[in-house]
Amino acid sequence: MSDQRLHIRDEGTGRPLVMVHGWACPGDFFHAQTDALRSRARCIVPDLPGHGKTADRLPLTIDSAGDAIQAYLIEHDLKDVVLCGWSMGALVVYSLLERHGAERISSVVAIDMSPKAVNDADWQHGSQNGLTAEVNALVLDNMIAQWAAFPEQVARQMFAAGRPVDPDLMAFAQSEIARGNPVLLKAMWASLTDQDFRAFLRDFPVPLHLAVGLHSQLYGPGMYRWHEENVPDLHLHEFANSGHSPHLEEPERFNRLLTDLVTA
Repeated sequence: MSDQRLHIRDEGTGRPLVMVHGWACPGDFFHAQTDALRSRARCIVPDLPGHGKTADRLPLTIDSAGDAIQAYLIEHDLKDVVLCGWSMGALVVYSLLERHGAERISSVVAIDMSPKAVNDADWQHGSQNGLTAEVNALVLDNMIAQWAAFPEQVARQMFAAGRPVDPDLMAFAQSEIARGNPVLLKAMWASLTDQDFRAFLRDFPVPLHLAVGLHSQLYGPGMYRWHEENVPDLHLHEFANSGHSPHLEEPERFNRLLTDLVTA
């Protein structure tokens, strides 16, 4: 029987800190956090279904990813956990909490993510690049055939608009994204764009720290203002020099946020 578990890097000592990556960007995108915090926290970094070394071991859905992380928390009897989810990873975190409760979770960090990525007539706080159901259908139809263009496009949208990006960081992002299997990533994108956690966030069970890049190319002020108006225990952290990836663009400041939470 094939292994039905996530590939997870688990290192360090201290309070459990689970860092859940974004679409097409496996766990290695949290290297700067693991390197900085492993002496203060138990850093747990999965590769989600469809990504990295997990690949096709598990069903290619947001719910499957959340279930698998919860299973790991139970298997290792981890409690008082800080969950950090970047982009798609935030939706995985929300799914985990909605399906399994927050008994083991102390707080959540969500990095630059809307509860609903797709825009419609009643929701304009999804992706700023005009993502509607109709546009998303075209994206899904063309993803596999046009995959060669995706790594550069996705990587550029990760970072602050109109600002220079460290060449090594850009090269790392593009090369890691290019390793992805578009057949698997298409299924995960379909699941990502099918999510709507607005109702759940209105009754969110733990403190939510929302880290946003003020130059994000994907989500704008309407997204985080909605959080301020609707999430009961919301703590907004604005990163003035970041786009969609504050943990990569301003790692020292982002790491201070995580350090404060894991040492509280």
